[in-house]
Amino acid sequence: MNAFIAIVLASLLSRLGYQMARSPVLPIFAADLGALPELIGVIVAASTITGVFLKLPSGALSDVLGRKRMMVLGALFFAAPPFLYPFIHDPWSLLALRFVHGFATAIFSPVASAYVAGLGETGRGARLGWFSSANDIGATAGPLIGGFVLYFTASYSVTYLLVGAVGVLTLLVVLLLPDTDRPVSDTKPFSARTTEFRQGLAEVLRTPPIFVAAGIEAVMYLGYGAFLGFLPIYAKKVGLNDAEIAIVFGAQLALAMVAKPIAGRVSDRVGRIPVIVIGLLLCATALPLIFRSESLTVFLLAAPLLGLGVGAVTPVTNALIADLSSARRLGAAMGVFGTIWDIGEAAGPMIAGFLIGDLGYATTFDVLAAVIALVTVGLMALVRDPKAVAAHSESDRPIQ
Repeated sequence: MNAFIAIVLASLLSRLGYQMARSPVLPIFAADLGALPELIGVIVAASTITGVFLKLPSGALSDVLGRKRMMVLGALFFAAPPFLYPFIHDPWSLLALRFVHGFATAIFSPVASAYVAGLGETGRGARLGWFSSANDIGATAGPLIGGFVLYFTASYSVTYLLVGAVGVLTLLVVLLLPDTDRPVSDTKPFSARTTEFRQGLAEVLRTPPIFVAAGIEAVMYLGYGAFLGFLPIYAKKVGLNDAEIAIVFGAQLALAMVAKPIAGRVSDRVGRIPVIVIGLLLCATALPLIFRSESLTVFLLAAPLLGLGVGAVTPVTNALIADLSSARRLGAAMGVFGTIWDIGEAAGPMIAGFLIGDLGYATTFDVLAAVIALVTVGLMALVRDPKAVAAHSESDRPIQ
């Protein structure tokens, strides 16, 4: 099987199963087990918390042990834990299982991104765009399928057994992946591998532009995570019904999915920074508009603008991280990216929740938009575009 097609399929399946297990099934399951709202929030966030702590070491280990080996390990966590949900009968056991299930994305996600980025520099942005769109398809379909299965079966056990079946499919596809980067460390003793792992972490952690690039995504997700968390509440407040809210979300996601491969391809030609800057400015413009909207028509004009922004930023920051890191440290770099991304995604709804209580919706999203705009200025000042530098170097060469 073609390496790129296989990793895209594996990633789509992994995200599909992950989201089927998470929303809307998980909070309802937790509530039925007797969890209070505060504990429900922790249960929903548990897998993200696992990612904050494990994505960086998982990515760095893949630089030493090989991408496929680590993805197989991650896929095992997609395949096995779902079959334990039918045996859960109290919220604390559910919380523990969610932490364990979180190992799946914590291991698989950064390594899969590094695998795609490592397939070659030519067309890297376009490949990461298609890869990100496949993730979005899984993330969009997962809650719909999970919700429908729970509705028609009225059984958490059946729902999570289906999640397990999707996890097994993910594992089978990962096992078929070509081993494109069999590491030379296979022939090294354990002490040498440990040293290489530490050196990889240290090298990436001493590269400030990687942190700046990862911070871009985190700040964008600060606003986007707040949007995902509070749009339904705000939209209901101004009179939209559930179906209309779903249409708004669908319009935003559709534009993001379409934009990602296009933005990636454009960034391969003109450089990463210009595309990221345009995407961030679109996000900063859209958020205040969305949370001043009072009719479906205005929502449908503003929300796709946010989708375009997210679609421009996400795959291109992935590509920028890959450009800024050496080929042998791609896993560690993607681990840094995933960790900081998770922090932004988890912090967005919490920060917005506190601000909305004091400032209201419009002012809160004005503040978040201002933060995104400031980060855009910092990006232009602090990060040199490797694609642009390379193109400039080529143009400066004397004609032979």
